[in-house]
This record gives sequence, structure tokens and C-alpha cells, in this order.
Amino acid sequence: MAGRVVPGQRRTTGAPAPSAEPVTARIAVDLLGGDNAPAVVVDGALRAFQDDPSLHLLLVGTHEAADAVLAAVAPAERNRVGMLPMPAVELHPDDAARAVLRAVADGLADAVLSAGNTAAIVVSAARALGRWPGVRRPALAAVLPTAAGRLVLLDVGSAVDPDAATLAMHARLGAAYAAVVHEVVEPRVGLLTIGTERGKGDRLRRAAPDLLAALDLPAGARYIGLVEGHDVVLGAAADVVVTDGFTGNILLKGLETAYGRLGPPGGPAGVPPRAALLLGVAGTVVVCHGAASGADVAAGIALAARLHRRAAVAAMAELIPHNEVTHE
Repeated sequence: MAGRVVPGQRRTTGAPAPSAEPVTARIAVDLLGGDNAPAVVVDGALRAFQDDPSLHLLLVGTHEAADAVLAAVAPAERNRVGMLPMPAVELHPDDAARAVLRAVADGLADAVLSAGNTAAIVVSAARALGRWPGVRRPALAAVLPTAAGRLVLLDVGSAVDPDAATLAMHARLGAAYAAVVHEVVEPRVGLLTIGTERGKGDRLRRAAPDLLAALDLPAGARYIGLVEGHDVVLGAAADVVVTDGFTGNILLKGLETAYGRLGPPGGPAGVPPRAALLLGVAGTVVVCHGAASGADVAAGIALAARLHRRAAVAAMAELIPHNEVTHE
């Protein structure tokens, strides 16, 4: 008899066989987004290109930025690089963010990588690709290394002032992410606040628990209650931690710095990849931190390619009920 599957653990046996992956992944790369663009984005695009022989890039930006990539690519490999040039005169970086999203909507690319303005990306993604039924405010989901393994944290910058209904939808999105992408059995979902006693926190954190406890979460997930900041680092209490985008972004950036200098206690060394998936839109959109390095950009492109090849976004969307959480 097979051993009992423990909630919160990653499947190691009995997992469904993955579907055949397409040979190529076409990633539209915003060359102009980020604090140090285009140099850092060019560096990251080249790293990803060299690491994945089945990767195709659609470069969106000025001729000068795209030429920097093409100049470093062997002539025999240039069939894997396309360009969507934009005029340099009066070009705003947000224009490139909108253009990469239109490229996916128009079928020119399979997924997007941008380190541009988060608000512009979120709004443009909702308009160009559409939102999943029932999702009013998409969430940025980051994956953090913890002492116990890894944890999905959302939102980390999209919805900075949500209501309780938005947090409830984000709990569903995070549970679907953990189940589909990380194959976590019956993911445990916690709400981040300043204490685990009932009534702790601000008005939002006091209003959300009853709504979260009543949710029918996807993939057998369950709400386990309130968690604190140390639970995010240790990772033993929950597989998914839900918070507002303001708090989540502050926490993420603090952890990036701490992990970069010290490494997570008892866990894997290194900073969390500075890339998050935009959940709740009908496409694969990976958003990098504005201060991302070339390695971060490469990791973001690789994440976008991996999610596309696994058809992960469509699989997660199937797990989300098509009805919105009722406002209190």
C-alpha cells in the first residue's frame, strides 16, 4: 500500500505525468524596463539564450538595445531571435511593457518578461490578455526559499490596498500556484499579520480570517490561520502566505537583502529570484524587480519558459472558481 500523502508536502510519487512540452518557448523581452536597462536586460537575455537551446526571444525596445543582443549571438543562432523595434524618439519605458504584452495577445510570443513599472504591466496585462473570470485584481506571486523548502508569497506589489475579498481570491490563486507548479499536496494557506491571536492586526487583517476560513480552496488546500514574519522565513507553518501588495513588497525586498548577505537560516543560500508571476491574467507574465541583475533577468526568462512549456497558467486557471468572492 502506498504511504499516506501528507498535506503541505511535495508529491514525490504518484504525481500525474507531465504533458509533452513544446520544443520551443517564445519569450517577449522588454529591453527597456528596469533601473539599469537596457544593459542588464541584454545581459540576462543572453544568459538565458545560451542556457536554453530551445528558447526563442522576441526583443522589444530600441534598435540599439536589440542590436546589442544580436551582436553577441552567433549567426547560425540568429533565427532564434526576433525584434519588435520601437522608435527611440520620445519613447517611454512603459511603451515597451505594453508592446511585449500585445505581442503575446497577437500570438507573436508565448510569454512575457519585463522589469518595468509594475503598475503599468499589471494594467496593460489585464487589458491586453484579459483576466480570469472572477479575478478583479491580479496578484504578483513570488517564491521564497525557506528553512523547510520554499513558499509562495502573494501579493508582492500588484494590489497594494486590497479588501478582504481580494485577499480571499489571492488565497485561491496562491493555492493553485503551489499545487500546479510545485506539486504541493493540499497546500496550507496562511494570512500574514502581526500576531496569531484572533483580532490581531489592522482592519483588513481582522476582517479577512472569517472569509478565508469559509473558502472552498482549490487542490484540497486549507486555510490554517494567521502567520507571522518568522513563519515566512522558516516555512514550516504554511506553503502559501497571503498579504497585501504593500506589505508583501516590503517583506520581499527586506528578505532579498538579508538572504543575499546572510543566507536563509537553515535553508539554501542565495537571494530569492527577483521575478514574480502575475496571477489572474490569461497569459504567462513574469515581472522582475526593477533592480534585477542580469542573473535575475535570466532566471525570470527561464521561469516564463518553464511555465509556458508546462501550460501552468491554463492549469491554474482551471482550478479557480468562476465566481467572485462576495464583499462583506
